[in-house]
Amino acid sequence: MNKSIAKMIGVSFLRGITLLVAVVIVTFLLADASPIDPISAYVGSESAISEEQREAIARYWGLDQPPAGRLVSWLKALAQGDMGKSYYFQQPVTAVIGERFTQSLMLMGVAWVLSGIFGFLLGVIAAACRHNPIDKGIKTVCLLMSSSPPFWLGLLLMMVFAVKLGWFPLGLSAPIGKLASEVTIWERLHHLVLPAVTLSITGVSGIALHTRQKLIDILESDFMLFAQARGEGKWQAIRRHGFRNILLPAVTLQFAAISELFGGSVLAENVFSYTGLGQAAVLAGTHGDTPLLMGIALFSALFVFCGNMIANLLYPVIDPQIREAAHGE
Repeated sequence: MNKSIAKMIGVSFLRGITLLVAVVIVTFLLADASPIDPISAYVGSESAISEEQREAIARYWGLDQPPAGRLVSWLKALAQGDMGKSYYFQQPVTAVIGERFTQSLMLMGVAWVLSGIFGFLLGVIAAACRHNPIDKGIKTVCLLMSSSPPFWLGLLLMMVFAVKLGWFPLGLSAPIGKLASEVTIWERLHHLVLPAVTLSITGVSGIALHTRQKLIDILESDFMLFAQARGEGKWQAIRRHGFRNILLPAVTLQFAAISELFGGSVLAENVFSYTGLGQAAVLAGTHGDTPLLMGIALFSALFVFCGNMIANLLYPVIDPQIREAAHGE
């Protein structure tokens, strides 16, 4: 392994550790400052329990300790691979995350691929047809999509394709009344379509507009004008010279959008009642479930960090100039 690449991985690793520690501390402080009482949220506002029962629940959950003590206890358990037990689900946090992350990974993965492919293609078409009605139409649609809230787009898609046309189910990640082992992959994909399209729409616009501008700059460069002067057509020149130069910015933006996918998945999963990690985060926040909230925040930060790290490692593979510069150091 090249020394510069090894150094980059080492520096990124140290930054990642610092980021994870900061995420844990900030999440705990915000959860501790929340006015939500986890015991009242667990037993229900209308349920009357005695003070002795409340104190017993507090001791069982460790809520009788001061905030600093609870944080230290959680960190010690985390060092042993234990993220604690969820107040709301009454299951280990790792089990809740493991069960829900599979569903969220399918949703975010499909949305990530759709936004990348369609965003890149629309950006290339808009740049190749710049100043034409096609270019103006793509820009208008992208600006409208980027300014529209994801939950509103989800509700609109649900009203049209689920309620009016009946092509897709209203929500959930699987049919009601079926065991998880009985649900087929096609049924899961059928329930996945509308949430994935909703989650990918806002990402398409950003990648399309960014790719369009980058390709326009390349088309107006001297070497592209020279290539077309030698007899190469526009699309041939774009295929031979343009793709290679706009691929790196597109990959950078695509991997940077992983963090936005997590935020968008929270809205999309709640609109469609999709049982994923985003919905679990909302339940944890509204019920004062600090262990689950901290576990999801830590896992999400780690997932985003790994996505950015993969993007950094792909740069030398995609761009020969970066690879040559790295070998030259």
